[in-house]
Amino acid sequence: MAEQTEIAPVQNARDLKRFIEFPYSFYRQDPFWVPPLRIAQKELFDVQRHPFHRHGQVQCFLALRDGKVVGRIAAILDPNHNKFQNEEAGFFGFFESVNEQSVADALLGAARDWLRERGARVIRGPMNPSTNYECGLLVDGFDSSPQVMMTYNPRYYAELLERAGLRKAKDLYAYHVVIKTMDVGRTERVAQRAAKTNQVQIRPVRMAVFPQEVELIWGIYNAAWSRNWGFVPATRDEFLFMARDMKSILEPELVLIGEVQGRVVGFALALPDINQALKHAHGRLFPLGLLKILYHKRSVRSVRVIVLGVLEEYRTAGVAAGFYAELIRRASRLGYESGEMSWVLEDNVLMCRSIEALGGTRYKTYRIYEWE
Repeated sequence: MAEQTEIAPVQNARDLKRFIEFPYSFYRQDPFWVPPLRIAQKELFDVQRHPFHRHGQVQCFLALRDGKVVGRIAAILDPNHNKFQNEEAGFFGFFESVNEQSVADALLGAARDWLRERGARVIRGPMNPSTNYECGLLVDGFDSSPQVMMTYNPRYYAELLERAGLRKAKDLYAYHVVIKTMDVGRTERVAQRAAKTNQVQIRPVRMAVFPQEVELIWGIYNAAWSRNWGFVPATRDEFLFMARDMKSILEPELVLIGEVQGRVVGFALALPDINQALKHAHGRLFPLGLLKILYHKRSVRSVRVIVLGVLEEYRTAGVAAGFYAELIRRASRLGYESGEMSWVLEDNVLMCRSIEALGGTRYKTYRIYEWE
């Protein structure tokens, strides 16, 4: 007789602690998983502190067997997404499960039922909790750790989701680049011509006026990505919150702002792959985690290009070429040897071809699934 799986909604602090802690034991023997800092995970689910909860709803569920956690999932409603995209969608995220279809079915079913009871007609995921954060299920590229702010999961998750009736909605690509071998000749020429002809200027973020710079970038972010599939505008509070978290790890030389005739029209952000240092902290800052992170941070030689966007009316002005050229030049000067450019929508053909022309190789694929 098969063991019974109980699905229990997270209702109190004890439940939430079990929800947050499950991955740390589940992935303990996986050499590629990077334990996120527990303090950051607790903050993400803190409805009083994290700005996502000021507009979104999150209901977490645990899968229990004989009182032991064997899986988890969160059902997510984001009215801002539905208003912007003009649809009635719900999302699931933070999915983890032992390799048993009955457990996965029960978790996914609980999230689906909760969302449909609240009007969702289409359900997508994983979103943790939206496209402004970590999202997507790893379906190809299991032979290395994820870079900063990217997801990781066992290979069998895709099979669990597909057997549960979910289908691919969209793939997201990650490209690997070796900085010293990147072909930047044509990009450099385009950037130089744009600087002369269109008065394009690329500059690093000004840390002395960081709050004001973040405000400028927030407006560009919401405008430049507004036509992207699945995009939901980041609220001002969310964007400021994320910028505060990134401030402690960013390299100012790799946060670039593009201007045309003095007007801010785009920005690019590359972060050192702090995951290489986080692995040694095992999810804890104290008592020794912070020291381990600081020690290993010195040996990080990879960066992740997280965003690179330009206002639509300036996309032929050569700003993007300027960003590519400057990021490569500056990263090389700072001693970085490789990087990841991610994520890129599978149907963003222009961006994919641009990265491949620079020498990028697609090495990981993440998938958003959906029910209709």
